[in-house]
Amino acid sequence: MDVTETARRLFAKCAMAIAIGLLFASAGAANAQRLEMRPFEAVTLTTKQFLTGAKDGKPVTLAGELRIPGAGNDKLPAVILIQGSGGIGASTDRWAKEINSVGVAVFIVDSFSGRGIYNTITDQSQLDNLAMMVDAYRALAELARHPRIDPGRIAVMGFSKGAVAAVSSSIERFRKMYGPENVKFAAHIGLYTPCNTTFRDDDKVTGAPIRLFHGMADDWVSIQPCRDYVARLKKNAADITLAEYPDATHAYDTFVLKEPMKIPLAQTQRNCHLAEGDAGQVLNIATGKPFDLNDPCVERGATIAYNEAATTATTVALKEFLTATFRLGQK
Repeated sequence: MDVTETARRLFAKCAMAIAIGLLFASAGAANAQRLEMRPFEAVTLTTKQFLTGAKDGKPVTLAGELRIPGAGNDKLPAVILIQGSGGIGASTDRWAKEINSVGVAVFIVDSFSGRGIYNTITDQSQLDNLAMMVDAYRALAELARHPRIDPGRIAVMGFSKGAVAAVSSSIERFRKMYGPENVKFAAHIGLYTPCNTTFRDDDKVTGAPIRLFHGMADDWVSIQPCRDYVARLKKNAADITLAEYPDATHAYDTFVLKEPMKIPLAQTQRNCHLAEGDAGQVLNIATGKPFDLNDPCVERGATIAYNEAATTATTVALKEFLTATFRLGQK
């Protein structure tokens, strides 16, 4: 989609507030005992390619920043972080620090730079949400080979666009299609996750716990589809919970914001209800027609704002969850 130069400047300004940039992330990593930049190979797939199990997407070399929180030779658990539409920034760095503080390594995956993408705030067609799931699985394979990482204790955590990869990688069908052999994610964590697409067999998950965190005032990614998704998976005995935060908007952990920010060109599917059809198509449930980003349900405009209470509650819950899931402090 073409935008005017004025629009480009506007969303660049918005993106700067969301993603301060890799410089902040690198500078903030000083608390980690060891920092490694690790390249890995992936492919870029369309929705249709992904859903039909294609492996012949465009090859791409991506990179991630691995932060190991302590010296030694012991095997550590790890969390893979998958970025949102705004890219990697100060909030990513803060989450990495919080996770490192409980003795867990962090691998921050950059899905954009290797593909020549700055952000996808106004144009989500630059990179399919599902394509980022391949990145997550490839990052899992990369970490599982690392001498300091315990391959049985690797979780994935994503934000908004990246939360689709983090949460839907729990689907057994997708794991069999794209996941590495002999290793799977130990947990799946999503912040303000788009849950508005129902995939075939998406209630058949790997058994690893799934934790969702979402603001009730989110006008970019609606919380209601996540409520429905959680209720549906619980009927199938999945270990899944949804934490809801009153008055919290999208990107409620963006602590660099001093005031709420309106993003008038933000591309949103908040009123789109979608389902996987035949031959890799995604359908608009309301019309029964194939969905794309030109569908009338796709709208513009959203708000982001920092919510300290929601961020603090998420941080506490995340640390408790990782401590229990990874059996931290137990011999």
